[in-house]
Amino acid sequence: MSRPPAAEEPTAPRRPLLVRAVLSLLVLVGATIAVLTSSPTLGLDLRGGTQVVLETRDSPTTRADAAATDRALEVLRRRIDALGVAEPTVVRSGERRIVVELPGLQDPREAVEAIGRTAQLTFHAVEGVATEAPERAPGEPVDTSRPLVLRDETGVPLQLAPAALTGESVSGARAETDPQTGIAWFVTVEFRGEGQARWEELTGAAACMPMGDARRRIAIVLDGEVISSPQVNVDVPCEVGILGSSTSITGRFSREEALELSALIQGGALPVPVEVIEQRTVGPSLGAAAIDASISAILVGVAVTAVFIVAIYRLMGLLAIVALLCYALISYAALVTMGATITLPGLAGFVLSVGMAVDANVLVYERAREERILARRPLLRAVVEGFRRAFSAIADSNVTTLISAGLLFFLASGPVRGFGVTLSVGVMVSFFSALVITRVLAQAVASSGFLARHPRVSGLDTLGAFRRRVTDWNPDVLQRAGRWLAVSLTLVAVAAAGLVVRGVQLGVEFTGGRSLELATEQSISADDAREAVASAGFPGAVVQQAGDADIAVRTEPIDDAEVEAIRAALADAAGGASVVSDELIGPSLGEELQRNALIALAVALAAQLAYLAFRFRWTFSTGAVASLATNVLVVLGVFAWLEKTLDGVFLAALLTIIGYSVNDSVVVFDRVREAWRTRYDEPFHRLAGEAVLQTLPRTVNTGASTLFVLLALLFLGGSSLGDFALALVLGIVVGTIGTVTVAVPATILLQRRWPPAPPAPPEKKPVRPRAGDRWDGAVV
Repeated sequence: MSRPPAAEEPTAPRRPLLVRAVLSLLVLVGATIAVLTSSPTLGLDLRGGTQVVLETRDSPTTRADAAATDRALEVLRRRIDALGVAEPTVVRSGERRIVVELPGLQDPREAVEAIGRTAQLTFHAVEGVATEAPERAPGEPVDTSRPLVLRDETGVPLQLAPAALTGESVSGARAETDPQTGIAWFVTVEFRGEGQARWEELTGAAACMPMGDARRRIAIVLDGEVISSPQVNVDVPCEVGILGSSTSITGRFSREEALELSALIQGGALPVPVEVIEQRTVGPSLGAAAIDASISAILVGVAVTAVFIVAIYRLMGLLAIVALLCYALISYAALVTMGATITLPGLAGFVLSVGMAVDANVLVYERAREERILARRPLLRAVVEGFRRAFSAIADSNVTTLISAGLLFFLASGPVRGFGVTLSVGVMVSFFSALVITRVLAQAVASSGFLARHPRVSGLDTLGAFRRRVTDWNPDVLQRAGRWLAVSLTLVAVAAAGLVVRGVQLGVEFTGGRSLELATEQSISADDAREAVASAGFPGAVVQQAGDADIAVRTEPIDDAEVEAIRAALADAAGGASVVSDELIGPSLGEELQRNALIALAVALAAQLAYLAFRFRWTFSTGAVASLATNVLVVLGVFAWLEKTLDGVFLAALLTIIGYSVNDSVVVFDRVREAWRTRYDEPFHRLAGEAVLQTLPRTVNTGASTLFVLLALLFLGGSSLGDFALALVLGIVVGTIGTVTVAVPATILLQRRWPPAPPAPPEKKPVRPRAGDRWDGAVV
């Protein structure tokens, strides 16, 4: 039997419990309504499509500031709307960047060509046929305010007068068809303001020329190229021209040609040049597979975690699972209500946060067990004290994770920012779930008559066999802290040697270039695929297998035509091939992302150091950050030994490791600080050793709960998230061990070198177990 409680103590006030219950009910009702009435916004990596990031550049006459970028954005929006893509997104990012998302668009070549055109749209009178047109370099500017010679659509050189109208006079353009008049596809152009009068004058002069004469044509020029040169119809009066605010351009247009011409005319002119610095294309099948795999990982991970927690904490564990389901509901509702875009890394962040949400419950229950058994408190009072004593460790753990999540949002790029948003929301909701919802459920059940008659069912009436064995260990285990640290650093050096021996393989996000993943009809070896890509003219490309029938290709920056050449070469070698994902990063953006990644890692370590120094002492924070640094080195070294590519998703995993693994140090140091205040005359290494042993059950239970979810993500989450999950598994395992073998020993050595003044003791010492007490319960 378990130890009987001591004399009854005052129980928790009912009013705060009622307030928490009402608050929980209101939040859950609101979350349910939000989920039923809102739909999630999926990123392109989940629903398929193309994302293009453009950066505005200075022109000879205009500086590319925020105002110019906004004007360019409106022009791009008109051009994109004319392409007919469903639900396109065009937003400004920073001062000079424009992010364009085109859902469902799998071949971005036409779109990129159309939206990236930069020159002034102009309308010219044709003065005749020229003998030849001067050669111009690609992108060379053309002065449309002077006479010039350009080739028309068929290649005939035309002598053009200075521009009579610009794109500023165009209010709209659309492609239409009229079967009744026998006209197939034509383009209707609408003018505004003075553009109407200038169009009448321009067409009136052309109408005076005989039919078939080149001077009867009007040339429409964009980016130094004649995109159309229609002839004025025979029914247009001389010197009168085409009256009204609109006109029609007819010809032998196909549907695609008419749509493209209308898009170019309606888009008009960009006030400043733009450059494509990033481009991503993901097939819808890949996104659907990623969603299915992630959902499977969530279900399996949560199911295994639920069984584990219930086996350890019995009825209280069951309440934790109920609170965990409420947490998942509130988190999802918060994301859809905020309109946050759910990306593939963001979905992985949601899976990870489910495992992390268990941590707060485990901290509370371990504290409540101690209050119940060691302090001999009644069950309800033990639960209340468990929440009170665990609050500081829970708050510190959440803040350290939020620091990393915030850095991901502000310094990362692309879908990785979605991970930062999801992780931030998950951390804040887990705080609410553990301290409000779980508390309401736990206190309500702890005050029931059933548990008064059957206290063992609660799961808090025993410390557990694992805790008993750990408590029997010698608390002086860390007396020789220097040896622990030396052995740990030796192992870290072996792992980190991979960075020197094998080197780091940076993904295109950090180096610039193009990364393709292609699905082949027939399985093909990496060597055969490499030979096919080399035959297409890319002998230096990195070609690897990415799954059973997928090939990954990484090259320097190449254009869409060269991508098609690679696809065609692989199709010939494997009986067919299709692009399932395509990522283009410009060299300048790659250098920027690489710089941001280093800044993010440095700021993350510095922020953790500053926060822990503020909350504890500089010796504590230095030991914790030393453990974090070794954790990062080990994960980087293992990835180097395995020749894994380091990309933006890996950066997300690394920053998450920094935020998550410091939680173990926070929990241990919280115990050390608590014991230090009451037993400041004892050796510090003994207090630290006791703190490690006391928190070891929490560490094992929390680590196992999170690892269940991550292992499900590793084996069921698909190839897209495999490296992400592997990095997190390594980080959590190494971080847990590093707390005991690096963080605490380093802190002990620093305390010996710079001993502080003893802290002020609180009112009383904690009650210790007495000889003869019986220990039993769940075995971890």
